[in-house]
Amino acid sequence: MDVEVFALCDAATDSGGKLNLLGAFDRINGRKFPLVHPHCAIALRVRFDRIEEGNHRVKISLIDADGNSVIPGIDGNIGIKFPEEVQSVCANMVLNMNGLKFERPGQYSIELALDGRHEKSLPVNVVEMPAQSPPEPPMGS
Repeated sequence: MDVEVFALCDAATDSGGKLNLLGAFDRINGRKFPLVHPHCAIALRVRFDRIEEGNHRVKISLIDADGNSVIPGIDGNIGIKFPEEVQSVCANMVLNMNGLKFERPGQYSIELALDGRHEKSLPVNVVEMPAQSPPEPPMGS
């Protein structure tokens, strides 16, 4: 199996086997913590060879820099079936996440495991932005 796409984005859909992504990113800016990111999606596209036909376990988790879970791990299954005329097929998964909460700024990571084996990591940088200063009054006022 080969992970062809593993991305954090603003939105994603799977339409008739086509994986559609909008706004892939790896940085979330915030002025106030805890920070709640209103909506994002994890998009995944995995290619399987004919010998890998069958069910495969998928686990996605979000961890902080200390290795602590930010959200409970998300477990699922992908059932792979092959038409006779092809030697490989792709499976798409879209995980929509609403109200994702980050307690503090720092380095986070989205972890992907397939069949119990770590496959990929996506770094997510959560950055505290400085508070905006009030605008300076015009000269001569």
